[in-house]
Amino acid sequence: MHVRELQASDLDALLRLYAHLHEQDLPLPDRAQVEAVWKEALDNPRIRYFGGYENERLVAGCTITLVPNLTRACRPYGVIENVVTHASFRGKGWGRRLLQEALAFAWAGGCYKVMLLTGRKDDATLRFYEGAGFSREGKTGFIAKPN
Repeated sequence: MHVRELQASDLDALLRLYAHLHEQDLPLPDRAQVEAVWKEALDNPRIRYFGGYENERLVAGCTITLVPNLTRACRPYGVIENVVTHASFRGKGWGRRLLQEALAFAWAGGCYKVMLLTGRKDDATLRFYEGAGFSREGKTGFIAKPN
């Protein structure tokens, strides 16, 4: 199980992997805009994309962002998003391994907490996140979307 930070050349593999994240997603804008967003993310030292590789194939990924904070002694907090494993590789430990890597990045960056939201309601998914060190107790998540 090989996990590493994603690099500029991993964009197309990541976009293919994201087909396993959402059954239906909005279409991407033109390639130049996609590449500009990718470059902006990779250039930001507070954002990391981690990927899990089976041989040379990207089979899992997640993103973590460390957010500057003026509370908790100015310690940042982390937000994990887009946790995805290729459907053929689920249940083999890829997601847990990626989350370990993301959490290690957060703790090394001084975060006092890391948050993760999931839209999934099934017990297996919720137990997976709990097994990776997250708790569904203590706080309630809310999401706002533009009209």
